[in-house]
Amino acid sequence: MTRFRPLSAATAAVGSLAGTGLTFALGLAAWEAPGAAQVQPPSSYADDYGYLSRHLTPEQREGRDTWYFWTGGNQRFWVEMARLTDGNVNLLNYVDSRRHGRRFRDLGVITQPGCEAATAPDEYGLWLDRCDQPAVPGVPGEPSGIVGLRKFSNPEFDPARWDAAAYLRHPGDTEPPYLIGMTCGFCHIGFNPVDPPRDPERPTWENLAGTIGNQYWEEGKLFSLNMTPDDFRWHVAARQPAGTSDTSRFATDHINNPNAINTIFNLEARPAELERMRDGTMRPVPHILKDGADSIGVAGASLRVYVNIGMCSDYWLTLHDPVLGVARGQQPFDLDQARATCQAWRDTEARMGNAEAFLKTMTPLLLKDAPGGSQYLTASAETLAQGRRAFADRCAGCHSSKQPPPGTADAAAWFRTAVEQPGFLTANFLSDDKRRAVTEIGTNAARALGTNATRGNVWEQFSSETYKSLPSAGRLTNLHNPQNPTKPITFDLPAGGVGYYRTASLTSIWATAPYLHNNSVGVFVKDPSVSGRMTAFVDGMQKMLWPARRLGAQSIPVTTVESWVTISGTTRRVRIPAGTPVDYVARVDPSRLPDIVRRSGLLNLISDEGVFKRMLRNNKAPDFVLDEGHLFGADMPDADKWALIEYLKTF
Repeated sequence: MTRFRPLSAATAAVGSLAGTGLTFALGLAAWEAPGAAQVQPPSSYADDYGYLSRHLTPEQREGRDTWYFWTGGNQRFWVEMARLTDGNVNLLNYVDSRRHGRRFRDLGVITQPGCEAATAPDEYGLWLDRCDQPAVPGVPGEPSGIVGLRKFSNPEFDPARWDAAAYLRHPGDTEPPYLIGMTCGFCHIGFNPVDPPRDPERPTWENLAGTIGNQYWEEGKLFSLNMTPDDFRWHVAARQPAGTSDTSRFATDHINNPNAINTIFNLEARPAELERMRDGTMRPVPHILKDGADSIGVAGASLRVYVNIGMCSDYWLTLHDPVLGVARGQQPFDLDQARATCQAWRDTEARMGNAEAFLKTMTPLLLKDAPGGSQYLTASAETLAQGRRAFADRCAGCHSSKQPPPGTADAAAWFRTAVEQPGFLTANFLSDDKRRAVTEIGTNAARALGTNATRGNVWEQFSSETYKSLPSAGRLTNLHNPQNPTKPITFDLPAGGVGYYRTASLTSIWATAPYLHNNSVGVFVKDPSVSGRMTAFVDGMQKMLWPARRLGAQSIPVTTVESWVTISGTTRRVRIPAGTPVDYVARVDPSRLPDIVRRSGLLNLISDEGVFKRMLRNNKAPDFVLDEGHLFGADMPDADKWALIEYLKTF
């Protein structure tokens, strides 16, 4: 039996709309795909979902359905992950209906409106939600019970070989009756801050916002379903902050670096930078991802996301070892080969124009429009004016897409005038989208050190030549040493793209705490109500502006009990004592462990000085304190800080 292969052509093409390519010339996109004209949605379009339908054009509606329901055929990838991880990653287990009513509490995921808990197992012994939703025009699959996860019949299923209990224990032995695929919306759809649910376990479509990001999702649990605390990987997953995703988990770069799920608002106002493309041309593109690595345009970046969650996986998985990353190095994903050999690529590519059109309809979600929001907007006109001046003087140079014209002699004066204009916040991306060195920003460097888009690695063709030619951002100094804090670590940043962060947008900042790229600053409040969000906002902003209130070294995630790492390809194990910094181990290529350890037995990786030094030399991002940096504005008078907080509530 073939354990892993792409969907048959007939299955992959179900609901696919005609078209083999698309030129993305919508102002921001710079990567061109050859082929036919833009896909058109059906002439008769049913509006049966009750969400985000008003005032959308047919093209925008088709783009909405791509964002919410299109998997790009990645359902085969997730079956393979269940096999390769022996069930630690198993979406069919993840959607089990017996979690209905506590999915938000236990996993941070959102139950899809219209889905109810199963009252009994189905004919295959599986517990799956019963969902009442009409078919989505042009989109295969059906609801699984969780927003962003779609269910498909498995053409490889053999009922004669099926045993549900045996499959859930060891999913590599048989094919399941259903495949579960993932959409972009799985991460990006979150609770609507201006129409929050009365019960987060039972939301309506109106309670959901397509691009706010699910800041309550606990991704680590998706990748550790069957693990126990004696497995070091359990600690990596358990200490991952809610609302973050490690986008280099597949393909791994051996740098544990979960980062906040982006909000997407005011795309029409997103700045673009001239960058050199693979063919030598210069094109204006936005910087996408935390480090600005995706830099060939919106369409190309969106397609890379689909590949990263499993599209074209029969090709993609030949380029790297998807789970451990130790069997072979990475090879670049070739765009032309994908287009030529992967039907799902062509089908998804044809939908990207309308998806971008939908995303461009996303505007900020404002506190003034939220129920009870007015009780938090009580600042006087004088205080707001003081906050605007503080923003102009200390924030707008980076956190505004409205910038002084070239040649402006006094930028500070220009910003002070600009913030007083009634339309300053309208169509403002609230970021200049430029890359800045981590040595300037001072935040934890791990995400900036990701290597997947650098030359020779898997996403090489999704980054510009400008990105891959960036110089070294310098040297990190005074990094916390977990063995001896009196001897700080220094780390030289390599050239070639790494070492930079792009400016984050501040749109709807009142609703998106905690802060920084890794959600490390501010208390996490698992409550999507307006009061819950405001509690997190006030705490996060105080810690941003008064950094002495942050956790510092206490923000370093550590193991809570003794655990073990098995050295790949052997039966040898390395003991990880309780209290070991997770990233001390999780940012080391595991293929290097045999040389680092050099002997079997019970090793304390911290107290053994020789092992510690070798571990540190092999650590790809030895920056362990999570909530450091971004001290801009910390030296303002307290009155200016409080006024700035009041002004930020209006974003």
